Amino acid sequence: MKFEKHFPQEQLKPYIKYLVVSENELESEYRVFPSSGLVIGFQYRGQLATIRNNAESKLTSAGITGISDGYKVFRNSANIGTVLVFFTEVGFTHFASHPANELFNLSLSLEDIFEKSRVAEVEEKLATATTDTQRVKTVEHFLLSQLKEIQADKLVVEAVRLIYQSKGTIRIQELIGKLFISQSPFEKRFRKIVGTTPKKFASIVRFNTVLGSLDHSKSLTEICYENKFFDQAHFIKDFKQFTGDTPENFKRFL
Repeated sequence: MKFEKHFPQEQLKPYIKYLVVSENELESEYRVFPSSGLVIGFQYRGQLATIRNNAESKLTSAGITGISDGYKVFRNSANIGTVLVFFTEVGFTHFASHPANELFNLSLSLEDIFEKSRVAEVEEKLATATTDTQRVKTVEHFLLSQLKEIQADKLVVEAVRLIYQSKGTIRIQELIGKLFISQSPFEKRFRKIVGTTPKKFASIVRFNTVLGSLDHSKSLTEICYENKFFDQAHFIKDFKQFTGDTPENFKRFL
């Protein structure tokens, strides 16, 4: 199995965290936990499907997955190869006219977002590419062709920074107080650019902070209260929503 990160060229760095070339010779089923940005995937060979309630839904070879407030189950065919694009928290809005929140909890064909002929062109080039460098450059070229010259929403960028600074524990009333804006227009702007509400985004950041703490020597009780959960019952409920498992069971397999 291969999962290699490639950092984007300079012009894309404000919008793309990194690209990944992923390959797996074996068929497998796996869970993907909520992340703080949208993800594009191009399968240059093989097939990917989502599993929900034991039903399989095959995905198109070029797709996009929005921010999610729960885990997703995927199944890949044998001998699959994929280029993945991980957007920054505010990056997607610089490439597409679709509000990011319209993709919340969804995995859609990339043709629903971008021009069909441009997507087909990328797929054709990826099918004939022979190296990872060629694959990454092909996808970067596509992204650069879609990049829009628009100003970043500084208020939303600052909101994201404050949420990360608090490790996802900041209360929304405190957040809007720091930003000097009323709640309704702020939430509308945030959802459109980031892809979900500030509260759900903060819960994803907090979950990923917890996930990073599990392999340390701290007890679950310490992790629970460090991350400002009201009690252990709330901690377990949130963790199970994001992973499908309890923190205790999850920690056993680390």
